[in-house]
Amino acid sequence: MERTVCLSACLRSGCMAARFTAQLEPFICLYPVYINSKKTLAEGRRIPSEKAVENPSCSEIRDVLMAAGLNVHVENKMHPREWNRDVQFRGRVRVQVKQADGSLCQEKFTSRKDVMFYVAEMIPKLKTRTQKSGGGDTSSQQGEGGKKSKKKKK
Repeated sequence: MERTVCLSACLRSGCMAARFTAQLEPFICLYPVYINSKKTLAEGRRIPSEKAVENPSCSEIRDVLMAAGLNVHVENKMHPREWNRDVQFRGRVRVQVKQADGSLCQEKFTSRKDVMFYVAEMIPKLKTRTQKSGGGDTSSQQGEGGKKSKKKKK
């Protein structure tokens, strides 16, 4: 005998939410604020500021983790403590660190902290980060030759 259940009753009871949560259980959430060196611990940073990265983006986190061979999904969500609602600061990255049976996807990522430290270590090595720092040096060198000294007017 088949039993039909009203969808709204099912949502109220939580069975749909439980099924959806079970699919995302092996995934962890990473917000860029977790590895941002410009944020304080109270603002959401989770690793030491010496190892953190200056203003990481979701796309950078995604690129690093996809290159490492992990299953990654980017969601249009915001960290609750992020006061700036700008598009640059939006995004949440879901990373699969465990298989459905509970085994690890990769042995080097055993915890959230391992993933955060790896991402913070690899983001400065990205081409987008290295090109930005190299391009800024040449423009500052060109402008140094034309400086004039300012004299006080009497």
